[in-house]
Amino acid sequence: MLIAKEIMAKKVVSVKADLPVEKLAGVLWAHRINGAPVVDEDGLLIGVVTESDLVDQTKRFHIPTAISILDSVIFLDRAKTVEKEITKMTGATVGDICSREPVTIREDTPLDEIATIMAEKKVHTLPVLKNGVLVGVVGKSDIIRTLARG
Repeated sequence: MLIAKEIMAKKVVSVKADLPVEKLAGVLWAHRINGAPVVDEDGLLIGVVTESDLVDQTKRFHIPTAISILDSVIFLDRAKTVEKEITKMTGATVGDICSREPVTIREDTPLDEIATIMAEKKVHTLPVLKNGVLVGVVGKSDIIRTLARG
């Protein structure tokens, strides 16, 4: 049985958490990808950001709605907390909008398990980690290409 290491893409376009959201669209478009792993300075995976995360940021930010939401969660007299919550909702950087607990696999994950994880978790791409460091990604297209080759 094939494993992730044998079918994964090793040249991965990743982004840093401090990348402005406005620049993320350009990165995704330039590389013709629909998402990217978010890594720290040491290459450790800290999240995943997708086109869906970016599209969610184009929705109009409605202040009264935000205050209603925030009012039920935090005390409005703490200005720093309010500012932090609004920043999170409006997503100024990739770190603000990315999924912080992505589904991942190891280099030795078998192909059938990869397919099962994708189906059950409803994801199209899985970051491949070795000791917490991003070493590749396996996408549905990698699986289809592998199956087509026989």
